[in-house]
Amino acid sequence: MDRQGEVLWSPPPSAWSASSLGRFASAHGPATASSYADVWEWSVSDLTGFWSAVADEFSVGFVDRPQAVLEGWLPSAVWFRGATLNYAEHALRGSTSVAPALVGVSQTRGEVSLSWGQLRSQVGAAAAGLRALGVRRGDAVVGYLPNVPEAVVAFLACASLGAVWSSVAPEFGVRAVVDRVRQVAPKVVLAVDGYVYGDRVVDRRGEVGDVVSVLPSVEAVVSLPYLGDGVSRPDLDAATVAPSVRVVTWAELLADEQPVEFTPVPFDHPLYVLFSSGTTGLPKAIVHGHGGITLEHCKAIGLHQDLGEGDRFLWFTTTGWMMWNYLVSGLLVGATVVTFDGDPGHPDLGTLWRLTAELGITSLGVSAPFLMACRAAGLSPGRDLDLSSLRQVGSTGAPLPTEGSVWVAEHVGEHVQPASVSGGTDVCTAFVGVSPLTEVFAGEISCRYLGARVEAYDPQGRPVVGEDGELVITAPMPSMPLGLLGDDDGSRYREAYFDVYPGVWRHGDWLRLTERGSLVISGRSDATLNRGGVRTGTAELTAVIDDVDGVAGSLVIHLERQDRLVLFVVLDEGVELDEELRRRIAATVRSEVSPRHVPDEVHRIPEIPRTISGKVMEVPVKRLLQGADLDDVANPGAMANPDSLTPFVELAAGER
Repeated sequence: MDRQGEVLWSPPPSAWSASSLGRFASAHGPATASSYADVWEWSVSDLTGFWSAVADEFSVGFVDRPQAVLEGWLPSAVWFRGATLNYAEHALRGSTSVAPALVGVSQTRGEVSLSWGQLRSQVGAAAAGLRALGVRRGDAVVGYLPNVPEAVVAFLACASLGAVWSSVAPEFGVRAVVDRVRQVAPKVVLAVDGYVYGDRVVDRRGEVGDVVSVLPSVEAVVSLPYLGDGVSRPDLDAATVAPSVRVVTWAELLADEQPVEFTPVPFDHPLYVLFSSGTTGLPKAIVHGHGGITLEHCKAIGLHQDLGEGDRFLWFTTTGWMMWNYLVSGLLVGATVVTFDGDPGHPDLGTLWRLTAELGITSLGVSAPFLMACRAAGLSPGRDLDLSSLRQVGSTGAPLPTEGSVWVAEHVGEHVQPASVSGGTDVCTAFVGVSPLTEVFAGEISCRYLGARVEAYDPQGRPVVGEDGELVITAPMPSMPLGLLGDDDGSRYREAYFDVYPGVWRHGDWLRLTERGSLVISGRSDATLNRGGVRTGTAELTAVIDDVDGVAGSLVIHLERQDRLVLFVVLDEGVELDEELRRRIAATVRSEVSPRHVPDEVHRIPEIPRTISGKVMEVPVKRLLQGADLDDVANPGAMANPDSLTPFVELAAGER
């Protein structure tokens, strides 16, 4: 039975007075507001009033007050001209508390906990260590680090100096790392010697040496001996890295315990550089600023997620995904940030659920594929564990099917808000998701975030409701990029986001806005299936196919020139791709999607190609089948499973 649209969670009667968003709306919003929709309309119509209210609500520490809140419009809006501040100073305002600011859980070592005072102390020492290595305002620092407290300390220390941070996950291969960090020309690289993933030990010393050897800008490497004790198993040294590069240990970096000092920087001073997925060419180096990230993350985490002091926030991520930057910003609202480094499926899929119960997690974030895997495995963590602390389960990285949100409600807990959210590296936030004031509907995203004027556009650039369209943002957001590195005239930036609809940000997702204000994102708009004028998102089609008995996962590609719809399936163990299964797939698609979307051919593959952050690589596969070379469409170092592309290469070769 199709349960899309069924109400899974409703705000309690006290939501307007008990939630931070409700209190914010009552204090700052229009007096006539009686619904979330009214507050949203105010937030996108009066951008100056709304973002000023966010700054006031979260007591953003401007050293110099802004002369104007918003000047200009897309694609060159200027926010809070004249204001100075520092992200790290805002994040460390709870520094006198003995409560935990950071809790680090790892499969490589034991648990690490830092109080707010200890965090501030370590940031001060790390900043002094970076200064001793020559790091100054505007210099770049790169972390080749796992999701551990030291990465957070290093980032905040970097921010306190006005230096620019970037991070890449140690899962990335040498080419993937170099393609990214070469663009920022780092002066210092912080790196681990290796890590443990599940029961697998991964040595990364050789990769660090290979990376540094081709980065002439690097003057020093800070070595974090994450594996072993650094004695019985030596960590990085000059011989491993490069004779001309200074190598210091993490302990040496923190040896000078100086109080942290914060360099005031302009609102649009670079805070960090994030990178696009890198699956279809050189990753874009996207620059985000101190002010835009501070305001946007305070709003998203403090209002929409309703997190604050006393709450515990965990999102499963690596340092190479924007969700790490978002997770760290839990500190901005006084929440305890929990970092997890390891395999969430080891020893089984209950690992994160057990951790949630043990640590009293308030908001747990994962990916849609993880939730669907828990569902397929028959897990019921709400029955087996005490999850009374948990208020919200977040999901991003891919559209969450109806079955996934229903599983959260039924098997995690009726009191838990299923929070399907979507945004991107480009804005380093979610712009659609949930709020404490809106219902959650199965298979749908609850609302557009405050301050984010998200619309669906038809091909003529007209807003549509109740039908699929391009996801666009028609008003400026403070966390839109300051620009792209190496794009001095802004042409690449405009081409990336504003080439289709002038003055309107085109995000590249396929969106349907419902009459009640909820949303359905059905996949990337450049991987949309359009047959005979009937369009559907790839995620919508694969969700139906994945529910066919025997199918463990699927990927569908539309080759428009031949109007050829090709389906690739991963099958359960012992299941064969026979005519009976093909008929069941066709019948299911015909009845639940449309007869026009019945695949023309079906192929069995061992696994679905994914990026390291878990995203399905639809576009690279499509380009392979269109005749592109493997080296031109995918970077193995940015993939979770590089060998998964081999069947597509072979299929394309056989058709030439």
